[in-house]
Amino acid sequence: MCTHLKPGRPHSIYCILPPHMLEHIAKHGDAKEREIAIDTLSKDHTMRHFRAVQGALAPRAAAPMPTAAAPSAHRTIYSANQTETLPGTVVRTEGAKPVKDVAANEAYDGLGATFEFYLEVFHRNSIDDAGMPLTGTVHFGSDYDNAFWNSQQMVFGDGDGELFNRFTIALDVIGHELTHGVTEHTAGLNYMAQAGALNESLSDVFGSLIKQYAHKETAAKADWLIGEGLLAKGVKGVALRSMKNPGTAYDDPRLGKDPQPADMSKYVRTTQDNGGVHINSGIPNRAFCVTALEIGGHAWEKAGRIWYETLTDSQLKPTATFKTFAKLTLATASKLYGASSAEASAVKKGWNEVGVL
Repeated sequence: MCTHLKPGRPHSIYCILPPHMLEHIAKHGDAKEREIAIDTLSKDHTMRHFRAVQGALAPRAAAPMPTAAAPSAHRTIYSANQTETLPGTVVRTEGAKPVKDVAANEAYDGLGATFEFYLEVFHRNSIDDAGMPLTGTVHFGSDYDNAFWNSQQMVFGDGDGELFNRFTIALDVIGHELTHGVTEHTAGLNYMAQAGALNESLSDVFGSLIKQYAHKETAAKADWLIGEGLLAKGVKGVALRSMKNPGTAYDDPRLGKDPQPADMSKYVRTTQDNGGVHINSGIPNRAFCVTALEIGGHAWEKAGRIWYETLTDSQLKPTATFKTFAKLTLATASKLYGASSAEASAVKKGWNEVGVL
């Protein structure tokens, strides 16, 4: 069924780097690193304000209805040429050959891999399930340390080269950001407190599954890391987050120590980052990882289907808590595979291990 943004729902900016990381760099990095972190935080704040005003003033167009033609990707990659003007100048379009710009090709391939995953695994026709064209802009700003989805397109910074590599380098980051669009067009989870942490977690879940699907990895072989390869040489860490072992992805004097809790006993109560959406997402992340490893095989086939069917279930409300979502995934597993199935038991184990059920 065609889905679209619900009337009155505000557009948002979803950044892959959490503000707590950038704030730590702004305090503990060298002079250049501090300057870049502060500039990135400023850009992120400005873009959020712009989108909020734009969303309030601009009329919302209904999503296009699906056509009879077979679903296919419609990608356009732009370059901002180190400016902050979006979308920029066209550098590659759907079906065109690779260009000399590595970031543009990585963005093109990442958008395509995400489209293919949702179509082939869940029969979803793009982000909105109605053939939404996929747009990406590379080379945004100067040394911009982030990537984001703004409810219309993907935007990638080049990184500073000292702490972060180019943000097109990690397929799961691209999948993560585009999945924020899927969540907008389905459950519309509020970006605050536990609902916001679920929003972030779902993007990590499907971002990881998109990478696993592209590499044809089993749950046991997957690294369960988000943003592997994004940290520059010399940074003490392996990725932005670890779904398997939250709190262990990095420990660097400039970035700080990964603050994600692995279970509810260490749930972080804070007013920062919309109630810790990037921090507490480690709890549902681990619940999914435990579930997928318990089921075995390819994680997108069963564990991923349970989470996707729950995300697209009308019973999932924008204000959902961890416990609400957990109960819905258990109900979904029971409906798909049976209440006494190994799959339902795996879901229950996942949420039990993180202290939600």
